[in-house]
Amino acid sequence: MSIDTSEMGTLLLVIIMAVVTIVTRWGGVFIMSYIPISHRVQQFISAMSGSVLIAIIAPMFIKGDTGAQAALLVTAVGTLVLKKPLLSIAAGIAMAALMRNM
Repeated sequence: MSIDTSEMGTLLLVIIMAVVTIVTRWGGVFIMSYIPISHRVQQFISAMSGSVLIAIIAPMFIKGDTGAQAALLVTAVGTLVLKKPLLSIAAGIAMAALMRNM
């Protein structure tokens, strides 16, 4: 199946993505309402969120340009040192901009 992305196709794709996002988020909340949150389940959820984050970031670090690699490194080190993720993300964005403008 192919959707034309020149006119209304783009809007259709955005709507489809929004619906899928809403259904998965609400579906997760609905399913988790039937699961008691024990210590084991809480550990699983914590580990899973970190795994998903690493699965998204690792390929970008390996195959990305030097700007992306520097930004990820600054963000990771900043988060570990400063314990303030938002400030670290801002520093990472600034590093990417600096590296790509050099």
